[in-house]
Amino acid sequence: MTDLARRTAFGFLKLTVFMVLLVIGPAGTWRFWPGWLFLAGSLTATAAIAVWMLRHDRALLERRLAVGPAAERDPVQRRIQTAAGLFGAALMGLPGLDHQFGWSTMPPALVIVGNLGVLAGYWLCFLVFRENSYAAGTIAVEEGQAVIATGPYGVVRHPMYASAVSLVLFGPLALGSWWAFVPAAAVLASMVARLLVEERYLVAHLPGYAAYREQVRFRLVPGIW
Repeated sequence: MTDLARRTAFGFLKLTVFMVLLVIGPAGTWRFWPGWLFLAGSLTATAAIAVWMLRHDRALLERRLAVGPAAERDPVQRRIQTAAGLFGAALMGLPGLDHQFGWSTMPPALVIVGNLGVLAGYWLCFLVFRENSYAAGTIAVEEGQAVIATGPYGVVRHPMYASAVSLVLFGPLALGSWWAFVPAAAVLASMVARLLVEERYLVAHLPGYAAYREQVRFRLVPGIW
């Protein structure tokens, strides 16, 4: 096993433990089936994407291993990332409390729809990775990096964020909690703030990005914004 594969496997193990504790722990029971269904879909999709990157784009995988506030160079982005991380943790942890105390009830059919929406978000994420080897977890422009205007980048300028929007919007349904839409709204606000800062950075540092903005007019949602 290569060093990159070992680091990827260890990172996935840490992610699995963290997500199980965060999603299932607050429920106070192992019988929180929406949580287990969500974890099964999310972790399977994450593992599949990681295996694909190991086989087809190790440089991208290396870039994706550097994530989180500590990896950001810009202090503004570090603050945004910190806020988004806290709100995201609340989104995944609150449904367990909702389940334990019975604050709201989600029809099982909507839970299924939510999980399908989450998987759709991961599929879009994969399409972004397949199209753009520079889709790092931090905001940066590397030597030799060019503007990508094909695939999902031909539809919206920030398809990676669009995939995250799908995860955030469908996550509360997948986890069976109406109350989870409250932190979900905060996550979306953090994402929009990060996207706007990233746009200014790319215009200033990535040659051709200003022209690309004229070619692809929508940032996140086709026909809307």
